[in-house]
Amino acid sequence: MNLVKSSIKIFVVAIILLSSIFVSAQEKEKFKPTIKWNVRAQLWLRYSDLNEGSLVNGEPTSSYADVSLRRLRIPVTSQLTPKLYFYSIIGGNNHNFKSRNFPMRILDLYAEYAFSKAFEIGIGKSGWQGLNRWNVRSNKTLMGLDSPLFSLNTVNKTDDIGRVLGVWVKGQVGKIDYRLSFGNPIAVTNIPSGGVDFANNRPRIKTSSYVMYQFFEHESNKSAYPTGTYLQAKKVFNIGAGFQFQEKAMSDGDALLATTNLYDMKHWAVDSFLNLPLNNEGAITAYLGFYDYDFGKDYIRNVGANNPTSGGGSDFNGAGVAFPMIGTGTTWYTQFGYAFKKSKFLGYPMVIQPNIAIQSANWDALNDQMTVYDFTVNFLMDGKHGRKMSFGYQHRPIFDATTMNQKKYKGMFVMQYQISLK
Repeated sequence: MNLVKSSIKIFVVAIILLSSIFVSAQEKEKFKPTIKWNVRAQLWLRYSDLNEGSLVNGEPTSSYADVSLRRLRIPVTSQLTPKLYFYSIIGGNNHNFKSRNFPMRILDLYAEYAFSKAFEIGIGKSGWQGLNRWNVRSNKTLMGLDSPLFSLNTVNKTDDIGRVLGVWVKGQVGKIDYRLSFGNPIAVTNIPSGGVDFANNRPRIKTSSYVMYQFFEHESNKSAYPTGTYLQAKKVFNIGAGFQFQEKAMSDGDALLATTNLYDMKHWAVDSFLNLPLNNEGAITAYLGFYDYDFGKDYIRNVGANNPTSGGGSDFNGAGVAFPMIGTGTTWYTQFGYAFKKSKFLGYPMVIQPNIAIQSANWDALNDQMTVYDFTVNFLMDGKHGRKMSFGYQHRPIFDATTMNQKKYKGMFVMQYQISLK
């Protein structure tokens, strides 16, 4: 926590110094800078039916219950001048029984200058990338408990929880919202073996873009992290399309050898998002997206969020709660939720929002369709995301390591409490 306090002090001092410089330069505007901050955490109580052969601290384990800190975020932001904006987040993910130390670090740190509403430019470390709505989503306003994760398609391989250093332009022109990003991916040091993986070469620029058309109310583009659900607060319907491209991002061996095959990373996606308040004071939130991922020949990656295991795993999925989440091929993703009218529940004003999410993928490396289901019920105190209790169940497919066919399903139950100071 000393690191966190010191970092926050540095940010605040930097903001104050920058504020004095830019305000002096723009005295005619009589602008008073503002500084905003918050602390937000997501706590998990979970029971997992683990993949076969999983080890917990070296001991064979078939099921496991644990408590963890899924996410911690400390944002510090400032509108330094009418045109200059500063944004930062300190935080980390997945503090559990496997480590005494919590990996707190700077997740976002960038500045943006707005020439106009139609054209803004930014530089720094951020989630400003293209491809789809959920490339990096607002975890505070998620409708599904922890979904979607597959849209973070390079997570912790060549990025830091979806963030990279880079420059970008963005803006809103009429009903059109756009972003164009040029990212500098994190260098890979591990040499791929046993198949295509991220290449251990000089990182090439990752170019990405996303454009959407807004039919009803306009969404804010102040943050890189789109809202998951507005509940009854906003009428939104958008359609969008985007892409990502990185030259020589993948290889099937040591990328520095002439005999190794190199592959460009090429993705595109189309999607739509609806948030519709109803006359009965309820609201519908829905999403549908189609994604075409090309990482190179038969790339496949098993991911298990906040995985409680230390190794093992006899099926293709590997250990813990992992499943083939990301790969070369295509995937559909859909969400649907209904928010009931705010009413008293256990003595508290509450909005209850049941929802379902389905990812159905045709990955080239698998012989069967990969379909995972997420069921969640949110209890939002006073109808806001600041205090939210969520109960979720994930139904994930298990694939045989030899045949690459699906053999059965396993489940994971999670109770999450989200608390925000502001």
